[in-house]
Amino acid sequence: MSGLHLDPAWLWMIGGVLLLIAELIAPGFSLIFIGAAAIATGLLSLAVGLPVTLQLAAFAVLAFLTARVGSRRFYASRYDHSSDPLLNDRAARLLGKVVVVVSPVDSHGGRVRVGDSEWSARGIPAAVGERVRIVDIEGNCLKVEPEHHLPPN
Repeated sequence: MSGLHLDPAWLWMIGGVLLLIAELIAPGFSLIFIGAAAIATGLLSLAVGLPVTLQLAAFAVLAFLTARVGSRRFYASRYDHSSDPLLNDRAARLLGKVVVVVSPVDSHGGRVRVGDSEWSARGIPAAVGERVRIVDIEGNCLKVEPEHHLPPN
């Protein structure tokens, strides 16, 4: 390395730009924070003339703050809204649905018809042919109660 001498501030900025480019190639929205911190460290170092140890400390603090604040702002509102939040949770979609008893249901077991399939069920006793409402799910067993059940006083 005979004639190439770069100020560490420029190395921070080059490294930051390389991290931003890497984020474009392999998006995951994590390298952008580190790259922004590296660029900010380079700019701060150019403006103030920090020694290398303070540059490292500034980078550590800036990387932590940008990752903390940036991810909180970005991830807080990214996946909140869905027109059908239970789309891939078939069991949760069954809550509140009224089904027909196929095999007598009691606290130990029984079976109910849900659409074109049968599911295991437990709950308040119900005879074959009665309509029951799904009120809870434990694993693959539905908890049911009569469709018109009044709660106890």
